[in-house]
Amino acid sequence: MSFLDHIYELEDFDFAEYFQQVTPDDVENSLAKNNLGRRDLLHLLSAPAANYLEEMAQKASRITHQYFGRTIGLYAPMYIADYCTNYCTYCGFSAAVNFKRTKLTLEEIEQEAAVIAATGIRHILVLTGEAPAKTPMSYLVDAVGVLKNHFSSIALEIFPMDEPDYRTLVRAGADSLTVYQEVYDKNIYSEVHPKGRKSDYGYRLLTPERGARAGFRAINIGTLFGLGEPKSEAFLAGIHAKYLEHEFPDVEISLSLPRMTKAKGGILPRNILNDTGFVQCMLAWRLFMPRLGLTVSTRESAAFRDRLIHLGATRFSAGSKTDVGGYASQHDDATPQFEITDERSVDEVAEMIIQSGYQPVFKDWELV
Repeated sequence: MSFLDHIYELEDFDFAEYFQQVTPDDVENSLAKNNLGRRDLLHLLSAPAANYLEEMAQKASRITHQYFGRTIGLYAPMYIADYCTNYCTYCGFSAAVNFKRTKLTLEEIEQEAAVIAATGIRHILVLTGEAPAKTPMSYLVDAVGVLKNHFSSIALEIFPMDEPDYRTLVRAGADSLTVYQEVYDKNIYSEVHPKGRKSDYGYRLLTPERGARAGFRAINIGTLFGLGEPKSEAFLAGIHAKYLEHEFPDVEISLSLPRMTKAKGGILPRNILNDTGFVQCMLAWRLFMPRLGLTVSTRESAAFRDRLIHLGATRFSAGSKTDVGGYASQHDDATPQFEITDERSVDEVAEMIIQSGYQPVFKDWELV
């Protein structure tokens, strides 16, 4: 049984009706539990739970300190190609957007890696568009080989693959996989992915399972807030993470909370998740899954990210560039996938973490 079967089971579930029926007593009962089920997650995501954010935050903080200590892991994204065959309506890399596409050479990847590594970062997230003909397996394996000389952990956010292909990349030295479903609502998914490889909802949904079976030690998933109804999307992302944790207990599972930001040619958000709602989702996830990693990117503002340190976040990107060659290669005509909001340097983010009473962690894994 895959997670796709769980999605099918929930196709007729009326989230709006259930959320309307949640009472303060339901929230208090769920908040008092140590082991939360699916209905408890729904309760903590409901409107009445917004009146319990302080209690949720206090419990979430205690749980986070118990499992993670007072630490925040740091990583940086590196875009090595922006060719894409998909037509995602929210993305600056969409095939529908007309701009000069770029792919880094291995020499340019080396240059980018050296600049990032000089900041102290040792965890890198490698990103491409979804165009296998432009970034074939041979290119990806060679890129990982270059990056191994600079980083202790190499995560991939690339086009979904079959399990044997993922095994090839694990053998090459990649250890982590990031893949966002973008939106769990199947109708909206079809609307915003009208054609291209990404239009296959089921294949994308099962990508984390293929990655876990292939040997990645860490899997990071998430929904792009701004597409589907936020609370039901947060619920489905939460139970997806819980399913992966149960099925693959040796794999480190994380959730990200990306909110749509401005992208060239992209649509505007159709469902706004405000800051309070963002915090509520993060707290609900932490109470639902105590060992869950929670990643917050530079899509969020500096002031907002500073506050999230105390609310269960475990991992921050820092000094991010979202265009190909943004660190050293200087492709002046490159187009960013999306605009970042927190533009602080790695040193500035690390100092903020220290001043907040936490320890910035640049390395917690070593490739072998």
